[in-house]
Amino acid sequence: MTDAAIVSPRLEPGPRGQKPRRKLSRRNIFLYGTLIVVAVYYLLPLYVMVVTSLKGMPEIRLGNIFAPPVEITFEPWVKAWATACTGLNCDGLSRGFWNSVQITVPSVMVSIAIASINGYALANWRFKGADVFFTILIFGAFIPYQVMLYPIVILLREMGLYGSLWGLVVVHTIFGMPILTLLFRNYFTSLPEELFKAARVDGAGFWGIFFKIMLPMSLPIFVVAIILQVTGIWNDFLFGVVYTKPDIYPMTVQLNNIVNSVQGVKEYNVNMAATILTGLVPLIVYFISGKLFVRGIAAGAVKG
Repeated sequence: MTDAAIVSPRLEPGPRGQKPRRKLSRRNIFLYGTLIVVAVYYLLPLYVMVVTSLKGMPEIRLGNIFAPPVEITFEPWVKAWATACTGLNCDGLSRGFWNSVQITVPSVMVSIAIASINGYALANWRFKGADVFFTILIFGAFIPYQVMLYPIVILLREMGLYGSLWGLVVVHTIFGMPILTLLFRNYFTSLPEELFKAARVDGAGFWGIFFKIMLPMSLPIFVVAIILQVTGIWNDFLFGVVYTKPDIYPMTVQLNNIVNSVQGVKEYNVNMAATILTGLVPLIVYFISGKLFVRGIAAGAVKG
């Protein structure tokens, strides 16, 4: 028998891979049903705030808070920003917004810069007393803020910073460093150790490794730190009302003064507009960098 006669039958190509799942399986129905319920639960208050802020007071008095506005008006937004009374001053949230910017930007930059260096040193440079230093930082991250209010008042007074924006910047910077140091330390520990060793062999020092190797690989954890700090500092009320004075109150303190004002008629549309304006900055920061936030959290949690 010749070789030509021994020919195996040619198999026709067929479907490969796993069997596709049914789109309407019980698992998918339960999963997406739960997600939809949770999304509606969290988005419904935001919807009420938005539609109420776009209504006039006569329409709000009709009582249907879920109905969309019949006639859209942006007058409540303008009043909340420029003319709403926040105590003795009636210049809206605009002054508080710029106060919050002056507090948030330096606090975020300084705390992240120091915490990133701390985390890098704790992860890659085992200096003497590193474990004790790290333990103190972890302990400081879980001390209730309320316990420290009065001692910090005395400390800022002695430094001449009490009642100033820079005093509040110092407070936010110090209270942000412990948890940020933990995040950076865990992230740097998760990076391949061979990179660090190779750089040491090539003669790179402390700062050379940090700026040329660690920083270019650390964008996700920096985004996490920025989001955490911006959200925490921008939304802070307690420190703002304790360590500053009325002329330099941050935006959240001014919002409280608008919403809880007992003079005149309650303008719910202005209150809702002021609330949305106050929360816009953290929302914008998160929506711009949300994917990197998830990546950084996952990468910084793989090692302790």
